[in-house]
Amino acid sequence: MRHLILAVAVLAAPLAAAPVSLADRPAEAVALDTARKPVEVLAASGIKPGDRVLDVMAGNGYYTELLSRVVGPTGRVTALEPPPFLEDPKALANWDALTRRDTNVTLLKAMPADVPFPTGLDVAFFHLTYHDLYWQSDKYKFPRMDPAAFNARLFQAMKKGGSVIVIDHVGVTGLDAREQADKTHRIDPAVVRADFEKAGFRYAGSSPVLQTAGDDPTKLVFDPAVRGKTDRFLYRFTKP
Repeated sequence: MRHLILAVAVLAAPLAAAPVSLADRPAEAVALDTARKPVEVLAASGIKPGDRVLDVMAGNGYYTELLSRVVGPTGRVTALEPPPFLEDPKALANWDALTRRDTNVTLLKAMPADVPFPTGLDVAFFHLTYHDLYWQSDKYKFPRMDPAAFNARLFQAMKKGGSVIVIDHVGVTGLDAREQADKTHRIDPAVVRADFEKAGFRYAGSSPVLQTAGDDPTKLVFDPAVRGKTDRFLYRFTKP
């Protein structure tokens, strides 16, 4: 739990946030709830009705759907997903069904390095994806990108007082971020904090809700021994 040493402020109690319903979702999403603790995570995140949220590399939309319920009809969720990850017809069908259920969701098909961010964002939400800014893969058609440039553009897109929520797998302290992203899909929490502070954001604390004892930070997160049971950190940053 080395990342605990880095926490200057801890989100010991939930922020003011709207409750979220877990009902009426696909079975595969419900099956992930025990490990992901979405009610506690969203409470710690402080997202509220009316917020404009960017779900960065939203995957299958697990959190997109929940975020849409929190922000409600007066809010908006933009789910950013790289086009190569949507080539499977099943992925597109999944998103088509989600956006029909949740009409305040927009799917933005774009590469993170090139995406024109929506402006006036209240929240940027990274669920197990920040390390991917350091990842590259020819197999998955995901080119090398510059995390600093991405964060600088994100800073400009955020409202004053807006929040960035980063949840990720705890990696080995001090290990090169690109090497770690490639080998284990983890990241040193200190790298995340340094990146966002460099971009102009202020560290606003952490939550222990996803801390897990017994994880081996040298293991690939998809290893059956740790999959779904990794030690994860939740950091919150704000735009001054």
